[in-house]
Amino acid sequence: MPSAPIEWVDVSARQFASIAGQRCGDLMARFHVQTADGAMLSGAAAFVALWRLFPGWRWLAKLGSLPGMRHVLELLYRAFLQLRPGVQWLFRKFESGKRR
Repeated sequence: MPSAPIEWVDVSARQFASIAGQRCGDLMARFHVQTADGAMLSGAAAFVALWRLFPGWRWLAKLGSLPGMRHVLELLYRAFLQLRPGVQWLFRKFESGKRR
């Protein structure tokens, strides 16, 4: 359970055509977090901000906040974004095979 409330938003829903001046497609392309003070974070910075809210994940937020680590995490995240379509395809194939 997070230490602060989290509002999960499906940015693909029509009412969220834009949030904080960003279009739906831009929001769907990367992971985003809007902090309590209204700052919009994306990628590794967004993950670190979210990890801070979950007691069991705070160690990872601390690790991600070390000098240079946010840059490393961002590079890893961007690499994952390149692999994501293939991962999604494999997952869908696996799920469709389980339903038979």
